[in-house]
Amino acid sequence: MERLELKSHRFTTQVGGEEWTIETGKFAEQAGAAVTVRVGDTVLFATATMSKNAREGIDFFPLSVEYEEKLYAAGRIPGSFYRREGKPSESAILTARVIDRPLRPLFPEDMRNEVQLILYSLSHDQEHQIDMMGIFAASLALMISDIPWNGPVAAVRIGLVDGELVVNPTISEMENSALDLRVAGPADAINMVECGANEIDEATILKAFELAQEVMRPLIAIQHEMRAAIGKPKSDYVSDQPNEALMREVEEKIGAKVRQIIIEKTEREGRKEAMSALKEELVAEYQALNAQLTDETKVNLKDLDPMVEAILAQEVRKRIIEQGIRPDGRNTTQIRPLASEVALLPRVHGSGLFTRGQTQVLSIVTLGTPGDAQEMDGVAPEADKRYLHHYNFPPFSTGEATPLRGPKRREIGHGALAETALRAMIPPEDEFPYTIRVVSEVLSSNGSTSMASVCGSTLALMDAGVPLIRPVAGIAMGLIMDDAGKYAVLTDIQGLEDHIGDMDFKVAGTERGITALQMDIKIGGVNQAIMTQALQQAYDARLQILQVILDAIPAPRSTMSDYAPRMTTIKISVDKIGAVIGPGGKTIRSIQDRTGAKIDIEEDGTVFVSGMDGASVATAITEIRGLTEEAEIGRIYTGKVTRIEPYGVFVEFLPGKDGMVHISQLADYRVEKIEDEVAIGDEIMVMVTSVEAGKVRLSRQAVLEGWTVEEAQSRDKGRPSGGGGDRRGGGDRRGGNGGGDRRGGDRGGDRRSGDRGGDRERR
Repeated sequence: MERLELKSHRFTTQVGGEEWTIETGKFAEQAGAAVTVRVGDTVLFATATMSKNAREGIDFFPLSVEYEEKLYAAGRIPGSFYRREGKPSESAILTARVIDRPLRPLFPEDMRNEVQLILYSLSHDQEHQIDMMGIFAASLALMISDIPWNGPVAAVRIGLVDGELVVNPTISEMENSALDLRVAGPADAINMVECGANEIDEATILKAFELAQEVMRPLIAIQHEMRAAIGKPKSDYVSDQPNEALMREVEEKIGAKVRQIIIEKTEREGRKEAMSALKEELVAEYQALNAQLTDETKVNLKDLDPMVEAILAQEVRKRIIEQGIRPDGRNTTQIRPLASEVALLPRVHGSGLFTRGQTQVLSIVTLGTPGDAQEMDGVAPEADKRYLHHYNFPPFSTGEATPLRGPKRREIGHGALAETALRAMIPPEDEFPYTIRVVSEVLSSNGSTSMASVCGSTLALMDAGVPLIRPVAGIAMGLIMDDAGKYAVLTDIQGLEDHIGDMDFKVAGTERGITALQMDIKIGGVNQAIMTQALQQAYDARLQILQVILDAIPAPRSTMSDYAPRMTTIKISVDKIGAVIGPGGKTIRSIQDRTGAKIDIEEDGTVFVSGMDGASVATAITEIRGLTEEAEIGRIYTGKVTRIEPYGVFVEFLPGKDGMVHISQLADYRVEKIEDEVAIGDEIMVMVTSVEAGKVRLSRQAVLEGWTVEEAQSRDKGRPSGGGGDRRGGGDRRGGNGGGDRRGGDRGGDRRSGDRGGDRERR
């Protein structure tokens, strides 16, 4: 039998002092290219494949990027019913999106062959993060494949730990990082940014950009090296080029009319109607012309619409660059009119409406218990998430009528961006123990609904009484650049400017600093000067928006909605958790059923008790404390008389816990007969004077006479020669060494306070 020898090519490089190992040639030989990238014990597999023929009838480049989280990479079996990976998780979708964004601008615009990138996590060491490795692996697969592409790109994550910028921090290092900046791009520019931050100033962000570009150079160099050594010849493709002669002819016919429409029609709908009428006029003219031409010389009427759109884009861009005037008449730094409202909906826990021009978002807050936190089931070690942000973009928001099919990748990405923008300002769990869900409903869209979601959600969270550290606002910046390198940075871009522009740079933050960034561009990259200007304009705009938010609601409400759950947090000893839960959860279920409260217990002994009214929460807490608290010497309790003996009474001062009040300590005068003083079921106040071997001694006299615990203990111990026992004359005989010790201690105390109470604690 002939043995097959698998040949592979192996390359290594250093990034931030850590070795990256790349192999190709061993796996997936029928793919256009396949590579594995290893950092530590995290191994990522990436393939790039192109269809042989172009797709007909489309006017876009059909690229798809898929990342699949394989839970075997972390040694875990999926938690679903089928015990196999299903549809992509939210984290997998976000990883695929972040890989797609720096690659897409570098493909030929006129290419129509389908290109598919598929990435798997083969091994995950719970320390090295996948997403930036994924951009590098995908770029490398494209570089050595036969697919036409104008790369390479590289990517890096920058953290900020103890005031120092850190290159590619591990998952554990990121727990203490104030910055999570992900940057990608070619050798000397940036074409993708994704960032979450804890109020980081613009100067630090710019330093992080500079460091990122420096660190990415070795990753760019190794791709050129591998391309030269093992790269395949690039394939030809059928170019989808427009009819240039017809384009010039159409421009001559309608160029002046388009310019006039741009000047006169500053409103979106008016401009759309005028442009639609112009297209109809142009089509009618060429239809009449086609009637006089042969089939070979007839104009394809379908080519006219994209040509008119291209002329519109060209004229808008030219007017912005040369005159600084935008389609709606604003200058480059103006924000559209703003409006903010809160408390729009009666039964929800919080609501906020934010409007910017024709963009409008309604955000709604729902507060839940810790048990409502989202459980995560990915390869990363994150267990759950207590702050959730969901974003919905219905078709009516753009005046369209299309089927609803659930959230698309774009909606998931926009929700995640708004979540990132606000996460750092959400109070910690020990201060505000609620699970928080925000849903942003886009009601009208004309540019930057994700940043409007940030603003609307700030309003809704403050309306719900969530004590935000500081309010957050967001703004979208744009870029128009001509062939000569002249450019204009635009504040608050609207839909048309996003569509025809070269950059969509979203910036969110507080008055003190940045909390989130996201940048996509359609050109090869942008330089540091553009980034600096964009961040400064975004800061100025952010302050204006924050003022409008604060005009609507100056601070988080001091009280929550009547319909929001009430929650109290208490701490119990870890070894008492089992007592609260009980066998098979019997005890905790019983408390919840009796009180109507909901109880969540963390592994560190933190107990969250919630309910729709304060009484149910208080009752549940009392029961939990009764199961977990130990008698505290010197503390005064209100208890219930449960048993009467000749030498004293037994009082349940905590749920399930009894102590004995000797007859000599029952009142501030001599008691001849206990039944004359108290009856079973009576509530009395008692002080704990001693706890020995599980037996608890109580004193009612100490409470009545205002004794200190030391006085109570000394009188209790000195009963034969003074105190209550001396006054009664029978204290020592009945409650001292006689019946009290024998019956209340050994028999009654052990049986009721020891065995019974201890059993309750264990349960």
